[in-house]
Amino acid sequence: MKNVVPFLTPKLSSVLAPLAASLMLVSTGLSAQTCLSDGLETTPDEDFTTITSSTVLHAPTDLVWERCAEGQTWDGSTCDGEAVKYTWQQALKLAHAASDEDLLGWRLPNVKELATIVERDCVRPAVNSTMFPETPPDDFWTSTPSVDDPDRAWVVAFFNASHSIKEKDRFIYVRLVRTYTND
Repeated sequence: MKNVVPFLTPKLSSVLAPLAASLMLVSTGLSAQTCLSDGLETTPDEDFTTITSSTVLHAPTDLVWERCAEGQTWDGSTCDGEAVKYTWQQALKLAHAASDEDLLGWRLPNVKELATIVERDCVRPAVNSTMFPETPPDDFWTSTPSVDDPDRAWVVAFFNASHSIKEKDRFIYVRLVRTYTND
């Protein structure tokens, strides 16, 4: 593999060429998602079971997830429509209203819970796109506030699987979760 990165010196390029070749990134489907072709999936399809047409159970955590981000609707095969961004306070109220509506206990996930559905072998979005199609490759709110700054809360980035804290008045995507019950 010659001239992997044109601006690198020939010596450095020769060191990086085998690494670049071993990664062999693969683009998937209709979206811009890119995944490692030879990596070990962190959220394989077999970890999920369909509960309703629009929800899935993540067996390792016993958490039920909405397949679509808030603002999108499940059409039987994918998430349709545009995801909507909310402030942190709006996201908490949205979750409370969803729980009151069907009494199933929907809530905003904490940072550890939301991190369990991140697919670390993929980017743009870093999620299992079969279980969570049309996920915006961007930040999603968690219920976890910052310990150091009362004006900020944790987000999980479905762009690259990172975590960070953001100001609570920013507009960020939301996906709700609930604990599984055998009802």
